[in-house]
Amino acid sequence: MVVIGDLMTDAVARAFHPLARGSDTPASVIMYGGGSGANIASWLAVEGTETTFVGRRGSDITGRTREMELMGYGLDSRMVMDPERSTGTCVVMITHRGDRTMLSDPGANARLQPEDLPRDVFGPDGHLHVSGYTLINSDSRRAARVALRMARESGMSISVDGGSHAPLERAGAENFLDWTQGARLLFVNVDQARVLTGRDDAEAAAKVLTAWFPNVVIKLGEEGGLWASKTREDCVRAPAEPVDPSPGSVGAGDAFIAGFLPAWLTGRHPKEALGRASRLAARALHQPGARPDLGEGQPVRRGAPRGQRLR
Repeated sequence: MVVIGDLMTDAVARAFHPLARGSDTPASVIMYGGGSGANIASWLAVEGTETTFVGRRGSDITGRTREMELMGYGLDSRMVMDPERSTGTCVVMITHRGDRTMLSDPGANARLQPEDLPRDVFGPDGHLHVSGYTLINSDSRRAARVALRMARESGMSISVDGGSHAPLERAGAENFLDWTQGARLLFVNVDQARVLTGRDDAEAAAKVLTAWFPNVVIKLGEEGGLWASKTREDCVRAPAEPVDPSPGSVGAGDAFIAGFLPAWLTGRHPKEALGRASRLAARALHQPGARPDLGEGQPVRRGAPRGQRLR
C-alpha cells in the first residue's frame, strides 16, 4: 500500500469553559503527530498492512520527530526534507461543548513536487491512496496528479478521499472530479459529499458519485458508514461502534479509511469492510490524538502481503 499525503503536527487545544473573547480561557494544549495522509498510513501499518508513506517535511526538529514516529509504526517513510519551509502544523480548537475548528498551515506539505515521488513504489501489484488535502492544495496538486497518472499507467488500483469540505468547496467540485479520474474508490464524509453533489441525503449523494467512481464510501459519523457501487442499485450500510470518545480525540475518519481498505482489497464483503472501518474509528476515538497509541503495549503487526487490488 502506498499513501501520498500530508504530515503535520496537531496542536490540540481543548477549552474547559466558553471562550472568553479578547481574554484568557483555561485549556489543555497538547502536541500530537498528525496529517491525514500520515494518519492513514500509520493506522494501516499498525494493523498489519505493508505501507509506504510519501510526503514532505521541514528540516526542523519537529519534522524529524514526526518522521521518527512514522517509522515507529513500522511503515516505510519516504519523506523529502524541505530546506526552506517548516513542517506543517494544524491548530485543532475544541470548545467546551466539543465543537472542533481547524487552523492549518501546510508548511512543507505544499511544496511536494513530482520529482519527490519515488518511482519504485509504483507497480501493477500495488494500491495507491492519495490524500485529498494534497490534491486540494494548489502547490502540491501537480505532484498528486502525477502520482495518480503514474499509478494508472502502472496498473495500480487507486483510492482518494475528499480532504475537508471547506477547502474542497473552494477548489470546486468539478475540478476535484476531473483531477481524480481513474480512481476506483472515493472516501468522503457527508459534508464533502454535499459539496461534490449538492445532495443532502447520503445515499442519493453516493449514487450520484458512482457516475465518476465505481465505488464510493461515505462516512456517516455516529451512524457508521455506507458503500455504493456503480453495479448495484442499493447501498450497503454498517452501524458505528458505540464509543465514549476521549476529549482530545481527532482523526477518526482517517482510521475509518485505514480500517476499510485492507478488508476491501482482500475481497471482503463491503458490509464487513465497513464494520472493520467502524471498529478502527472507535479505537481512534478512545484515545487522544490522531495516530495509533503504542503506549498501551499493543504490538505493531508486520508482514501483511503486498499485491491486494481493488475489485
